[in-house]
Amino acid sequence: MPEIQPPPLRNDCFALPPGVDWTPVAEAKSLLRQALSVVVSSGQLIAVEEACDRILSSDIGAVRSNPPGSNSAVDGYGFAGPIAEGPQIMNLCEGRAAAGVPFKGRVEPGQACRILTGAILPEGVDTVVLEEDCTIEPNRIAFNGPLKQWSNTREAGEDVILGTPIFQAGRRLTSTDLSLLASAGVADVNVYSRLRVGVLSTGDELRMPGQTADDWQIYDANRLMLLSMIRDLGFEAVDLGLVEDSRDTVRDTLNQGAQSCDLIITSGGASAGDEDHISAILKAEGQLTSWRIALKPGRPLALGVWNETPVIGLPGNPVAAWVCTMVFGRPAMEVLAGGLWREPRGYQVVAAFTKKKRRGRSEYLRARLNADGQVEVFPSEGSGRISSISWSDGLVEIGFEEEMIEPGTVVRYIPYAEFLRPSQSTDP
Repeated sequence: MPEIQPPPLRNDCFALPPGVDWTPVAEAKSLLRQALSVVVSSGQLIAVEEACDRILSSDIGAVRSNPPGSNSAVDGYGFAGPIAEGPQIMNLCEGRAAAGVPFKGRVEPGQACRILTGAILPEGVDTVVLEEDCTIEPNRIAFNGPLKQWSNTREAGEDVILGTPIFQAGRRLTSTDLSLLASAGVADVNVYSRLRVGVLSTGDELRMPGQTADDWQIYDANRLMLLSMIRDLGFEAVDLGLVEDSRDTVRDTLNQGAQSCDLIITSGGASAGDEDHISAILKAEGQLTSWRIALKPGRPLALGVWNETPVIGLPGNPVAAWVCTMVFGRPAMEVLAGGLWREPRGYQVVAAFTKKKRRGRSEYLRARLNADGQVEVFPSEGSGRISSISWSDGLVEIGFEEEMIEPGTVVRYIPYAEFLRPSQSTDP
């Protein structure tokens, strides 16, 4: 099946509604979710064993029941049930039933057949008694009833029934998903092509690790962080490099990214300063909307389109870039890649800190659980404190209306693992 190319995003897709200024986090997420659509191609058929971490582009159902036939759940002896209360003695048939080696013939009423775990139930068998519950002689067994019909057996199709849906399009397949698909006889799946995400850093003050740096220069920490995060998320990371504060150089790099990537993420240069060439070029020659989000750290988030390729402009401060990528970038990338917008699960945890904040904005504090199971926060909230990201293992989300957190207050704590790989539930 040939790959199907989706239409490009509209040039005005990120435009905010009239009158929207400072946007609450929840509203910003809703607006972003509505603006996004799939930008990668669909219909790529691959073997199920190669499909881990890929996103399904079409629904998939069982081509075989699992288990395909009723079978024994234990090692024991099979016969026709139910069995009444009291001592039971049964003659044994010749032969046995084993996984992969069915019993040939029929087990008559009142007889028993040796059967092993996973073996298909022979004709005339619907109940199994455990080997440990039997007295065994060469030609007969004895055990005590009662025993319900279908005891110690697995029903055909009790896990998956032929023809029933398993997963819907948009699901990112896990290793356990592959196990389920294989058990249901699925050999191939249709997936979206991997989202190619280009990462660009700008700034005359930035240097590459390993290069010499003067006091007025800093090393580019954001690009390495973002490239690694994109790979962890299951996307293809494309390093667009570190470029100087030159409008022509930035334009050339954006052109390169638009040709080779499905999404461009920039770090720095997205504000309104003299050397913020990302925002200036997008505004003059592409399309740019600057979202002022009621969020700390983060606030400005530049969203635009360059040569039909979406662009996300992150703040230059490392912690703000990290938080904005977690809260907005990660779910946005999943949607662009054909997946579902999924919110991370938060957990109600007792605070081991004091925090006073202003109403009217949400705040995300770098945090970790202590030995008592309470959550503590990094002592400084500075957006340049990169060490705080390594120190922490999650974020405490303080809501729009909240003003005061004291030790003992119950807060919402979100582990980083939930941001990076939010759970995807399947109805039983």
